[in-house]
Amino acid sequence: MSLPAGATRVPVPAGTEVLAEEVPVALVYDGATQAVMMATPADLEDFVLGFALAEGLIDSPSELIRTEIVAQPRGIEARAWLAAPAGARFAARRRAMAGPVGCGLCGLDSLEQALRQLPARPMRAAPGPAQAARALDDLRAAQALQDATRAVHAAGFWTEAGGLISLREDVGRHNALDKLAGALARAGIATEGGAVVMTSRLSVDLVQKAATLGATALISPSAPTALAVAEAGAAGLALIARGRDGFTRYTGPAGAEESAA
Repeated sequence: MSLPAGATRVPVPAGTEVLAEEVPVALVYDGATQAVMMATPADLEDFVLGFALAEGLIDSPSELIRTEIVAQPRGIEARAWLAAPAGARFAARRRAMAGPVGCGLCGLDSLEQALRQLPARPMRAAPGPAQAARALDDLRAAQALQDATRAVHAAGFWTEAGGLISLREDVGRHNALDKLAGALARAGIATEGGAVVMTSRLSVDLVQKAATLGATALISPSAPTALAVAEAGAAGLALIARGRDGFTRYTGPAGAEESAA
């Protein structure tokens, strides 16, 4: 039986077990390394594009003009080249960095950048509890790598009309969402009216990425942080998570099924 991308068989005392792969992946733009992530070595073209979009290195997929995935002795370089305006912005950002010591978030050099200004959108109609439950069920049912290894996160894009439209898996929850962003951009899929569905708790950086992606809602089986709720509310992103007594809507208007209850 073939293994899903990102898995490998490893000998163990009782025989052989399928485990998730984890390798250093350097995200390199115009010859400069912006971040090195421990990641699953699959969908790396999506990763290098999605990271650039989510972190504001580029404003649109058209500003990333070429990618190259290069295996190295101790890891992988995911290389990308930027169109002139984006390349100039990236170079200026690199020059402004105060050296290797910063806040530790993907090459940022200040606390202000860690809580960057998000696009503010009006709150839109978002999934209710039944829809959120269906979205999480659809995500779980599609996780081939998780089924094989029991060790990875997933991020998916879900709409009520289309169900689960796209999914990416990775040992890192942030990586999975970046890969999803890249996959949607490469496929030209509009995110307006859809929900990002995660397998992990909701921290503020996931809210930032989902808001930048333009999703209507972010759905999770685990509670958000207080800062994630505040940032989601300011950005017009509905935040929905499953708790002990069902789903809690932390931000956003009630859906039709909730209003009728």
